Amino acid sequence: MKTITKLGLVTFAFAVTLYSCKQAEATAEEAVSENVKLEKSADTTSSVVEKKDMNRKFIRTADIKFKVKNVPQSTYAIENTTAKFGGFVTYTNLQSDISEKTKTKISQDSTLETTKYNVENNITIRVPNTQLDTILKTISKQIDFLDFRVIKADDVSLQILANQLAQNRSTSQEKRVLKAIDTKGKKLTTIIDAEENLNAKKEANDSKKLENLSLQDQVNFSTITLQIYQRETIKQEIVANEKMHRQNIGSKIIDGLRTGWFMLEEIIAFIIQLWSLFLIGIICFLVYKKYLKK
Repeated sequence: MKTITKLGLVTFAFAVTLYSCKQAEATAEEAVSENVKLEKSADTTSSVVEKKDMNRKFIRTADIKFKVKNVPQSTYAIENTTAKFGGFVTYTNLQSDISEKTKTKISQDSTLETTKYNVENNITIRVPNTQLDTILKTISKQIDFLDFRVIKADDVSLQILANQLAQNRSTSQEKRVLKAIDTKGKKLTTIIDAEENLNAKKEANDSKKLENLSLQDQVNFSTITLQIYQRETIKQEIVANEKMHRQNIGSKIIDGLRTGWFMLEEIIAFIIQLWSLFLIGIICFLVYKKYLKK
C-alpha cells in the first residue's frame, strides 16, 4: 500500500512538472510572438514616418565647442572619422597662442625658458546627411568637457519647390519669346529688345537652377563646425647663454700690423697709378729749366 502511495505521489509530481514546463514554453512562445509583433509594428511605424517625411528636405547643421585632452591627436581622429564615413574637411586652423613667456637665469651658462600657451583648432567638415548622427556620436568620444552643442534642421522643401516652379515659368516664357522673335521679329530694334528679354529670362532660370543645386548639396551633405581646445600647456626648456669673447692683446697687435700693411699697400698702389702725372711734371720742370729760365 505504501508502495502504491509513493508511486502515486511520484506520478503526480511528474505531471505537475510536465504541466509547468508546457506552460513556460507557451509563455515564452507568446513573448517571442509579442516581440515579433512589436518589431513589425516598429518597422511599420518607421516606414510610415519615412513615407511621411519623404518629401521633406532638411539642411542639417551642427555647431559644437568642447575641450579635449590633446588637440592635434583629436584633430587627426576627427579627420579620420570624417573620411571613414564619406565626408571631407573644408577648413582647419590648428594653432598655438602664447599667453606668457619668461626667462630665469639659473647659472652663468644657462637660462630656464618657460612658455605658457593654448592650443586650439577650428574645423569645418561636410558629411553625408545620413551619417550625421553616427559621426557626431563618434566625435563625442573625444570630448573632455562640452561647452555647447547646437544642431539645426531647416526645412527647405518649399523653397526648392518655389525655385522649380519659377524655373518652369521662366522656361515657358523663354519659349514664347523665342517663338515671337522667329515669327514676328522684323525690325532690328524689336529683335534686340526681345533678345535682351530672352537673355534675362535665361539668367533668371539659371539662377534658380543653381540655387536649387546649392540647396540640394546642403541637404545631401550636412555641415559640422567644431571648436576644440585643450588645457593651458606649460613648456620649460634650458637654453645656453650667449658667451661674450674678448680679443687678447697679442691678436690685436697682429691684426693692427696686418691692417697697417694693407693700408701701405693701398698707398703704394695709388702712388704708382699716378706715374703719368709725375712724368708730365718732370718733363715740364726740365723744359722750364732749359728754355724758359734763359
